[in-house]
Amino acid sequence: MWSGSHRTLLWLLAFAAWVNPAVAAWPERTIRIVVPFAPGGGTDVIARTLAQEMARDLGATIIIENKPGAGTIIGTQTVAASEPDGYTLLMGTFANAVNPALYAKLPYDPHRDLAPVGLIARSFNIVVVNSTSPVKSVGDLIAAAKADPDKLSYGTYGTGTSAHLAGELFKSMAKVNLTTVPYKGAAPAVTDLLGGRIQVMFTTVASAAPLIAGGQLRALAVTSAERSPAFPDIPTVAEAGVPGYSAESWYGLYAPARTPAAIIDRLNKSAAAAVQSDAFKRLAVNEGLVMVAAEPAELDRYVRGEEERWRKVIRDANIKVE
Repeated sequence: MWSGSHRTLLWLLAFAAWVNPAVAAWPERTIRIVVPFAPGGGTDVIARTLAQEMARDLGATIIIENKPGAGTIIGTQTVAASEPDGYTLLMGTFANAVNPALYAKLPYDPHRDLAPVGLIARSFNIVVVNSTSPVKSVGDLIAAAKADPDKLSYGTYGTGTSAHLAGELFKSMAKVNLTTVPYKGAAPAVTDLLGGRIQVMFTTVASAAPLIAGGQLRALAVTSAERSPAFPDIPTVAEAGVPGYSAESWYGLYAPARTPAAIIDRLNKSAAAAVQSDAFKRLAVNEGLVMVAAEPAELDRYVRGEEERWRKVIRDANIKVE
């Protein structure tokens, strides 16, 4: 015998299917996650791991579509202009929070045209120098920069990237000058760091960790607000001499605006389950991730705060995209 509560639930489910049968049947076909970077990078690896775990949970095929270019604008615009049916998603990153300040005009409104699904994870960069460098701490780096303001340079892998803005924030908060040297990727920048042509980098865990372990690079600090469980012996920049310093990267899932709330909720729950998997636990070490699995409103709140914070850094440093 069905209780009154069971009958009410069945009625509500039947009503939802009658009102919007497409929502009730979702997912019926392949879901794609657009990654606005080339294959093989950290964002791509995280998105593919997420797709694998969510596909299992949702009972659907999920593919990754790489659409690099224009500082993630091409891929983001693809999702913003897609049908709001839950079959096209975006792997959002740090770039989503800084592009509104870097570009005078975007072909989409990040808050009007995209719907947050969930904050997946946060990550950090590592401040590294050549292992032969006399700089052995953040304090040493600050002292060296102040002693000879035109001598030290740091490598970045693109204007407005986390490696670039983490360095600009450091310069501002530590009140030092470091010459910015742009590269087309992390690999050539790290090569020049090893070769002594630049003196420091605020680089990703994936690009630095093997070289730290191998003794070629020395880690001075992590850029996160708290120490990383993956590198418990490495202090934060704030601990090491720049109080209040914090620079994070992040990964969040988005859908086109007006995607039905029921689909957003199902995607959010699936993503939250995915980040508890063993595959993501391995990524936590390899990519320096802190798993979050937050709800849509938390992703929106977090990114708005990041937008405001980085807009000031970009304005104060007079950073422009050419």
